[in-house]
Amino acid sequence: MGWPVDWEARVDGSACPFCAGRELGALIGKGIVSDVWFPRRALVRGYAIVVWRGRHVVEPHHLNEEEAARYHADTLRVARAIETHFRPLKINYMTAGNRVPHLHTHVTARYRDDLAPGTPLPDGQNVELPEAQWQADAEALRVLLA
Repeated sequence: MGWPVDWEARVDGSACPFCAGRELGALIGKGIVSDVWFPRRALVRGYAIVVWRGRHVVEPHHLNEEEAARYHADTLRVARAIETHFRPLKINYMTAGNRVPHLHTHVTARYRDDLAPGTPLPDGQNVELPEAQWQADAEALRVLLA
């Protein structure tokens, strides 16, 4: 898999799916400077995406100090909610942007019996979570993030 053919337009924001309003599942919260999404498809229960809500930004170092502190605070708030509700062994944070170059961080619960204990989760094997469980988890996280 190579870089998308419209990579430059994604980077400059003119073809950014997040700026265009792409939904990533259930919107479960709004932080100071970010939106928090709870995808229907995941590798494990307890996976959320924190997406920068301001102007189009690709990298965290493109934020000023105040924006960076607020974004980090939003991300930590989501991690606390995931830890409280799911009780994982560990939380992983990934800010890559190799497919969608708009600042976002994947916050993922890790469990003793997950697919790759002790190593990063593999790419591309997300499964659709059972609807009732997904809805209940989304609501619990909404309450914790309120």
